[in-house]
Order: sequence, then structure tokens, then C-alpha cells
Amino acid sequence: MTARGSRIDALFAARKAEGKKVLVAYLCVGDPNEAESIDLARAAVRAGADVLELGVPFSDPSADGPAIARASQRALAAGGGLDAALRVAKALRADDVTRATPIVLFGYYNPLFVRGEARAVDEAAESGVDALLVVDLPLEEAAPLRDAAAKRGLAVVPLLAPTSPPDRIAGLKAAAATWPLGFVYYVSVTGVTGSAAVRADEAASAAAALRATIGLPVVVGFGIDSREKARAAAANVDGVVVGTALVRRIEDGKTPDERTRGVTTLVADLRAGLDS
Repeated sequence: MTARGSRIDALFAARKAEGKKVLVAYLCVGDPNEAESIDLARAAVRAGADVLELGVPFSDPSADGPAIARASQRALAAGGGLDAALRVAKALRADDVTRATPIVLFGYYNPLFVRGEARAVDEAAESGVDALLVVDLPLEEAAPLRDAAAKRGLAVVPLLAPTSPPDRIAGLKAAAATWPLGFVYYVSVTGVTGSAAVRADEAASAAAALRATIGLPVVVGFGIDSREKARAAAANVDGVVVGTALVRRIEDGKTPDERTRGVTTLVADLRAGLDS
């Protein structure tokens, strides 16, 4: 595997050795605009984010709640999309603050399918992306994308949910022996992003069981919006993902400075929760 693919592995190994949890920060690229997405990503890393999930805005974000759906619409209206997300990734890979930060390109299958899987993977690799996370591409249909990604040293991060059946979990365990996966994203609820109904302790227990079964690092996402939830959700697993709460801070900010402060404050608070 190339240096790109190993950046994620090295990060999780380092945090484990330090006794710390991984904090993954999601940003919808292009909200409010492409240039500011770079600044906000840098602010998140400075405040303690370990991994950046760069969201590719999509017109029908079926797994996302209202906040991220609104962010996608704003980003698309501002000219955002796969090309913009790749430009932002390339800029972050060249930046002193984010140069070593693992980058996950997060989105839906349609833009990759339209671009062509092999071409999309090549462009992602050339932009410095470390992994792809495709929300609506089932494991059973993902072999061509995983093959193309593996050739370029990119991981394809899988998602599991409370409803994932045993055969899918077994299939994922088998896939881990063939393709680089990086880590598992455990969806804490059977719903969309930003749910207020998350029981962080229950999610942590379920995710820990998956971690023991699959043998890969596991992070918990959906509904992580406070240091208390972050701390509880990360118990016995490797970290958490914050997305909707960050998107809301960006949406609420009236100026670039307000948006940067909102991202910085939230990420620092979650970091403190994870480290306490």
C-alpha cells in the first residue's frame, strides 16, 4: 500500500499508543464557498481534529438530515461538487497545517459513477485523498471501486449500522483481508445524520462488539454534538465523527470569523471530551 493509504493506519496506531481517541471532522465542501472550506478545515485540524472528511455535496443526500441537506444545497448553488472537493483536498495536502492529516472523500455513488470509478479514484489519489466513503454503495456491490482504490493505495471505508445483519458483518471481515478499509464507520442510529435520539453508551457497546469481531478500528458517528456524547460514544472504540454539529456552526455564522470561531470552539470542546 502507498504512503497515502498508510496515513490512516499510522494515525490510528499512533493514537492507540498514546491512549487517545481519533476525532474525525466532516465538512461539506463549498459551504459557504470553496476557499472558506479550506480555511475551516485548517481551523478544525488546529483545534484537534485528526481526520478530515470532505463531503461532496449531492442533490439528494438520502442519509443526511436537514442541516447537511441544506449545506449541500448551498454548496451546489455556489458551484460545489466533486471537482471542488478534489481541489480542496489538493490544497489541504499542500498546506503546512493539514499536510499530514488523513483525508476521506465522503459522498454518494452517483458522482463517482458518472465520472467513472477508475478515473474518480485516480483523481482522488492525485489530489492527496487517503480514502473514499460512499454512503449508498453496499459492500456487495463495491468490489470494482475497492479494486480500483486498492491499486492506488486508497482505502474504501465501510459503514455498519445497528441493523447490519451477521452476513454483512462477516462479509466485511472477509473484505478486510483483501482490500484496504482504513476503519469502520459505525452509524449509531437507524436514521439520518444529526439525530438527537443517539444513546452514546449503547452505540459504544455495539461498536465495540463490532471492533472485536472485525479487527479494524471503529469510529462512531451520527448525533455526536457534545463533549459528553463524544466521551461516551468513544468508550472502548477508537474515536468519533462530528458532522452535523459542525455544519450547524457554519450555518449559524454570519461572517468568516464567526464560522471559524464556531468550528474551532466545537472541535476543541470535543477534543477535550475525548482526552478527559
